[in-house]
Amino acid sequence: MTKFKVAGLMLVLALVVLAFPAMVRGDDWDKKTTVTFSGPVEIPGVGVEGGGGQVLPAGTYIIKLLASASERHIVQIFNESGDHLFATILAIPNHRLQPTSQTVMTFRERAAGEPQALRAWFYPGDNFGQEFVYPKKRAIELAKLTNTPVLAMPTELAVKTTLPIERADDPAVITLEQAPVEAVKPTGEVVAVTEVVEPPPEKLAAAESLPETASSMPLVGLLGLLALAVGGALSLIVKRVV
Repeated sequence: MTKFKVAGLMLVLALVVLAFPAMVRGDDWDKKTTVTFSGPVEIPGVGVEGGGGQVLPAGTYIIKLLASASERHIVQIFNESGDHLFATILAIPNHRLQPTSQTVMTFRERAAGEPQALRAWFYPGDNFGQEFVYPKKRAIELAKLTNTPVLAMPTELAVKTTLPIERADDPAVITLEQAPVEAVKPTGEVVAVTEVVEPPPEKLAAAESLPETASSMPLVGLLGLLALAVGGALSLIVKRVV
């Protein structure tokens, strides 16, 4: 084999290696995670005195992203087998300085015997998590119980969280993504969202503005075509030289 053929083969292999990580990233974009709660947990939804919260009994659940465009993320919670949807929740990215190798779930402290309210979900390796948004009526109640600001959206949108949503372009998802979000104090006073979530650094914020729901396959296909083109060109060069 001539040195030209060897060089051409190495270049094609390099392009294939560049394409492969993109495929791997595309496979886990939804950050599917299995979690087990040892006690009942409250999540945004319908069920707590009509105020925009619902309680999940102790058990194992699947949590994953349905959509993650711009600064609004849509999180879904299923039963362990993944065939029953409990809630579709609006979340705002909450930055943290150091990622961890394990899933982290944070809760709002409650009185003994009361179900803890789910606050945020951090996926392993990410330096940002999903801070859940509660319908406003329930958010104010939680703020009073925990004496901390809580992210809120209009209470009438609580019903959207329990619809059987399967697609990121579902009208209910679009409604949640466009919902006005604010932070409320125990007094009901509205404060800046940044009092609840830590905004990412400027560069990370720019990266987060790009949709993550798009498939990486077009990029892989383009790299594959490029590899074939380069290989063909090198083959012609080798033939002429030989």
